[in-house]
Amino acid sequence: MRRLRFSLGALALATTGLLIAAPAFAHTEKDAGPYKLLFGWRDEPAYTGSQNAVQLFVHDASGKAIDDLGKKGLTVVVSTGSGATAKSSSPLALTSAFDPDSGLGTHGEFDSPLLPTAAGTYTFHITGDINGTAVDVSAASSDTTFADVTDPTAIEFPVQSQTVPQLSSAITTLQGRVASAQSAAASARDSAKSSKTMAIIAIIVAIVLGLIAILTGRGRKTA
Repeated sequence: MRRLRFSLGALALATTGLLIAAPAFAHTEKDAGPYKLLFGWRDEPAYTGSQNAVQLFVHDASGKAIDDLGKKGLTVVVSTGSGATAKSSSPLALTSAFDPDSGLGTHGEFDSPLLPTAAGTYTFHITGDINGTAVDVSAASSDTTFADVTDPTAIEFPVQSQTVPQLSSAITTLQGRVASAQSAAASARDSAKSSKTMAIIAIIVAIVLGLIAILTGRGRKTA
């Protein structure tokens, strides 16, 4: 019996140790009146070029999941970058992931699909209304909230593909070269047209001078 108790105790300690060692759920929690909002990326790590979503869980003060947000509901604006490179999305609807007809999905979960195309820090700004309670909360990705978006190069195998920014840069460079080639071709065409025009003018002048010479010669003979 003592051995059994010891084994159960050791198992409990080991389980506790695993729970403590496990990484924290990468979401951040904010309060909005009587409601608690837990939000972050649906899939982490979050990689550029990979389908993801802003994921939100809504519970009341007692911990009960809220599936019905009311008529207005919630939206999220996603932003990244700073200064001249700052970008913000239009308001994206957060829709329920739970299907009451089939019973599939998670109670209290609301998602907004998103495919991040640039690595870096992202901010989620959630606004709207939950059954008459105004909501206006935001958080930026960090070590204590949810993950930054990173390039997937480190996990690509066997061939590492170019990232979205790299492809964009390559396309921009190619477009510049095409524009330069088109400009050079246009200049060459204009130059060719000018040369052709000058040649025609020279021929006309030569003909006119020839006619003048002929007429002048005839006039002298007549005299």
